[in-house]
Amino acid sequence: MSPRALSCEEVIERLFDYLDRELDAQEATEVEWHLHRCRDCFSRTEFERRLRARVAATGTAKAPPRLHRRIRSLLDQFDDSDTTP
Repeated sequence: MSPRALSCEEVIERLFDYLDRELDAQEATEVEWHLHRCRDCFSRTEFERRLRARVAATGTAKAPPRLHRRIRSLLDQFDDSDTTP
């Protein structure tokens, strides 16, 4: 039995679930089948995949000490203003 043909709209609606591997095997196969045949949806999927990878990579970068000091200063100012009547 071949996968059910999905429309582009259906694929886009399922895209994030697909990328998060939250679809069941049949649904994932249907999305993949569509992606093999539709260049627009394939391109959109690859863009989202790469964007996620870049965002994930930036999450591992360590903030510079200057940023830590600035945030601490802002938090201290907030704490000081919170105790003022």
